[in-house]
Amino acid sequence: MIRLNKMTDYAVVMLGHMANDNVIDDHNDSGNGTGKMVTAAQMAHGSGVPLPTASKLLKQLNKAGILSSQRGAGGGYSLERRSDDITVAEIVVALEGPIALTACIDGADTTCESIPLCAMSGRWNKVNRAIQVALEEVSLADMMPPPPAFKSVLNAGAKSASIELSSKLSSGEQNADTTKKKQLKVYRNELHR
Repeated sequence: MIRLNKMTDYAVVMLGHMANDNVIDDHNDSGNGTGKMVTAAQMAHGSGVPLPTASKLLKQLNKAGILSSQRGAGGGYSLERRSDDITVAEIVVALEGPIALTACIDGADTTCESIPLCAMSGRWNKVNRAIQVALEEVSLADMMPPPPAFKSVLNAGAKSASIELSSKLSSGEQNADTTKKKQLKVYRNELHR
């Protein structure tokens, strides 16, 4: 069975929690995903990950360039980039090292004593690459559920209003197209609040 370790699973939970908290900032056009700073204690409380584990993971993710940190009063950790620019592959590599199914994979950090005798030596590269590509195609944003506020607004009927506005945009009303797109963007941002 191919399985990520518990620390990687916790890291995805924590990063998803941070990205969900930064959902408004994450949809801006500033080019980065930095937003609300969180401390290890806040992250542990909000995500349910034990404090010592949260502290360790935050440091590792910071070192890998997935998070940025700031010391001092008001300091903590924030996403270094937007959640749609952080891949699951980056998170896995940051915590587990290179993605390598077996010791004979190109770039593996271990060696196998049987390589000279093994008919499979190097044959796992195709499988390994397929898994790596799949993980590179999934972003942190893809892993996130909609924010709770968004869910409650949708349940209150906002979904139909969004669909109606979207259909008007695509129905041929092109002269006011730019204005309506801006209205839709503002409306969707309001749903995230």
